[in-house]
Amino acid sequence: MRNRVGSGRWQRLQRGVYAAYSGEPARETVLWAALLRAGPDAVLSHLTAAERHGLVDEPSSLITISVPASKRPGRAGIPGLVIHRSDAILRTSHPAMLPPCTRVEDTVLDLIEAARTFDEAYAWICRAIGRRRTTADRIRLAMAERKKMRWRRVIAMALGDAEGGALSVLEYRYVHRVERPHGLPVARRQARIRHGTGNRYLDNLYEEYGVCAELDGTPAHPADEQWRDKRRDNVNAVNGIVTLRFGFLDLGDRRCETAAAVATLLRRRGWTGTARACPSPTCAVRAIS
Repeated sequence: MRNRVGSGRWQRLQRGVYAAYSGEPARETVLWAALLRAGPDAVLSHLTAAERHGLVDEPSSLITISVPASKRPGRAGIPGLVIHRSDAILRTSHPAMLPPCTRVEDTVLDLIEAARTFDEAYAWICRAIGRRRTTADRIRLAMAERKKMRWRRVIAMALGDAEGGALSVLEYRYVHRVERPHGLPVARRQARIRHGTGNRYLDNLYEEYGVCAELDGTPAHPADEQWRDKRRDNVNAVNGIVTLRFGFLDLGDRRCETAAAVATLLRRRGWTGTARACPSPTCAVRAIS
């Protein structure tokens, strides 16, 4: 073995784990080597499990693994590996995936626990549901199995929003900072409309009044994307739909002005309801109420 490794015919992937060939090992081989190094019952988790479930587009340079709580592999640490200890390995492991991996619902919940902000946590929910890897109900069931869960109450409500079509952080902010606090009617999220021979999806469509609120989180678009958005707005106009576009700032400090703009346009298009001012003393909706 020493001679074969020394001559380059074999290569060392982890301590005690060798590939009996030369050349670049496949990603799956590298993951198997990490699991073998971590010991029996180890599973891929967190970002590496997200990679296996198609929730991220690029693999992380670090491999994340969960091991049973009773195990302590590599007390001084294993280079290239992030090790988590869990007392629920049997429950959270996928029953069939190889290399062994946490279920997609538990992967999402693990990533929520590790998120730095709620926006980051909600983005994982959006990816999992938006990419059709799981459903809000399945995530709820997995969450109910956990004794402790960060942001449990808020995540439970957020799952309802995602289930209703708010599949981005911007859409979540629009619902919770603009629409609901100011008494606006409920828009149809990700509304599908026919466009030529295909379908287009509108972020928030007030179908009865022909008003659409599109959300854009990119501060600067390439020229081709700018023209794409303009063409979409033109198609909407031809179909009798007026489009308003909002970005991060419009859903942050300027959220009341955004609500006032939407309410004003809805009124002009036939809405007979009444917008209400939020608790902010400077809420712009007061001026139109």
